[in-house]
Amino acid sequence: MSHEDFPTENPAVVTCGLPYPTGDLHVGHLRTYVNGDAFSRGLRKLGQDTALVSGTDMHGTPIAVQALEEGVSPLELGLERHEQYAETFPDFNIEFDNYGHTDEETNVELTKEFVRAWEENDHVYEKEIQVAYDPDADQWLPDRYVEGTCPYCGEHARGDECDDGCQRHLEPGEIENPTSAITGNDAEYRERAHKFLRLSDFQEYLEGFINRMEGTNNAKNQPREWIEGGLEDFCITRDLDWGIDYPGEGGDDLVLYVWVDAPIEYVASTKQYSERVGTDEFDWAEPWRDGDGEIVHVIGRDIIQHHTVFWPSMLKGAGYNEPRAVCATGFVNLNGKALSTSKNRAIWAREYLDEGFHPDLFRYYIATASGFERDVNFSWERFQETVNSELADVVGNFAYRALLFAERNFDGTPDVALSDDVETEIASAMDDYEDALNDYDLRSAGEVAVGLARYGNEYIQSAEPWKLDDDEAAPVIRDCVQLTKAVAVLLQPFTPEKADDLWSQLGEDGSAADATIADCLQEPPAEFDEPEALFEKIEDERVAELNEKLEASIEEASSDEDESESVDVEDLTEERISFDDFQELDLRVGRIESAEGVEGADKLVKLTVDIGVETRQIVAGLKQLHDTDDLEGQTVVVVANLEQAELFGVESNGMVLAAGEQADLLTTHGDAEPGTKIK
Repeated sequence: MSHEDFPTENPAVVTCGLPYPTGDLHVGHLRTYVNGDAFSRGLRKLGQDTALVSGTDMHGTPIAVQALEEGVSPLELGLERHEQYAETFPDFNIEFDNYGHTDEETNVELTKEFVRAWEENDHVYEKEIQVAYDPDADQWLPDRYVEGTCPYCGEHARGDECDDGCQRHLEPGEIENPTSAITGNDAEYRERAHKFLRLSDFQEYLEGFINRMEGTNNAKNQPREWIEGGLEDFCITRDLDWGIDYPGEGGDDLVLYVWVDAPIEYVASTKQYSERVGTDEFDWAEPWRDGDGEIVHVIGRDIIQHHTVFWPSMLKGAGYNEPRAVCATGFVNLNGKALSTSKNRAIWAREYLDEGFHPDLFRYYIATASGFERDVNFSWERFQETVNSELADVVGNFAYRALLFAERNFDGTPDVALSDDVETEIASAMDDYEDALNDYDLRSAGEVAVGLARYGNEYIQSAEPWKLDDDEAAPVIRDCVQLTKAVAVLLQPFTPEKADDLWSQLGEDGSAADATIADCLQEPPAEFDEPEALFEKIEDERVAELNEKLEASIEEASSDEDESESVDVEDLTEERISFDDFQELDLRVGRIESAEGVEGADKLVKLTVDIGVETRQIVAGLKQLHDTDDLEGQTVVVVANLEQAELFGVESNGMVLAAGEQADLLTTHGDAEPGTKIK
């Protein structure tokens, strides 16, 4: 691993967190896989040798519990879901170089090799621990077979993770007030011998690793509390019939914990890829073990600890290379609320495709709607706005206008030189694109591609080639064809199929997937045919229809629930943030110094707010709910570290907090001074 800017001479492996086969895929799941696929395609654009791998996580208690409920074997259920996922990913143009599963022989054998290496290096020991036991079922209760109270935050927790509360990983015996998920009866703790990976052996190593690791800020910052606070050893075995048998002595009736063999599938999947294409094409051992490589993990933020504490220790203990970067995506909400599969408040992968939308529309939206680690709010209205305003109006409109004029007037690319100004614009976009990918910033990379098309639209509109004779128009159209080619190259990681369509319309050979960033400035073909429109707009009536369907499905799923509450209050979000995430919010007391309406906007008010250390300009949707004169002098609460935005051409640097549809402004009980930090 070099930590040099991409592209490097080392092979890269991009992995996506393994899906767990207990349910269908929805738009929230797909965010990880679209981002991983887009990032790997982006690296290839830079000339980086890259493999994209993943697999289905087949083991563990959740699938064992669900299989028991459905009267099938865990293997049968897992394979059914595995095939479903393997068929769904290509439907969204997610193209893994290898997609395996954790019960395949390659992963089983590699996992056992890892464990044997830990034992040989004296990183494993046996200890008697308290394990939940159901005396009525005469059965040990590992992980999701036991429920209770989290000892850290007091929320309801299941087995090995407090997924309703603080998101902490829980070791066997930690959960309080245990009950059996099998019978619903109280469980009891009994002594049981289990195997542990001695994480304390890696304390100093992890302190250095977390400082070297690249990726998203949440992945780099969240684990510091666990690492710097002293590591608890990692129980790597479970009392379960379903899983990989413990390969060492004293573990005859134990299987390995699912979080042992699951990440090793990253290595196994890469190895399977090498076995298929040959090590001359891609040698799995070079990035993972024998050489240098660039390993990048793309995951959901709920499994950061596993990939930044457990996994690097596992790799180090077995003599494997460490990851270069961990990129943790935020959650996907639906219409401002958390996704809820139980209430059918979700847009399922198959449902999206059945509505007839092109997969590239979703890919672009989900990869660029927010920064990598920020939550994305999916709504059909936002989806429509992005497709119409960015893909149809900007990219599609420019490409069609440019190529149509070129074909009708010059049969293709005019035989003149590219202008210096446009060459400089494209070269600058290429630099920005490369910088964005090296910052693990897909949103900015996507904006570079669309920004170049926006520049092209403005250029062709101002030059008005339709008013010029052929000699005068030729340089303009030559520039626009080159801009179109550059857009096709840069947009390909986000909209691979649509970029290929544009590539073909340009008369280029091969596929846009094979083009590198250098091709942005390579001369386009001399001749090409009349183009076709790339994107169609989504009409308001279609959005209304989709929202009606969504509400109907939510209502149907909720029909059996108690709807007797008289107060119409929004549901609490089902996703929790960690205390570390909350601490990242910089909430300050502010005082509104002035307020005036924003021209052309019905609801927006431009505020000048004193936050103690400085005065900020903030745009807020308060005009129809508050008299602007009354706002002056009011004490408010401000999110001071929100990303800057531009609304109706006015810069907004922060957010004023308010409650409910009437925008009840949050304030303080006493006379706190502007700039006082809210904790």
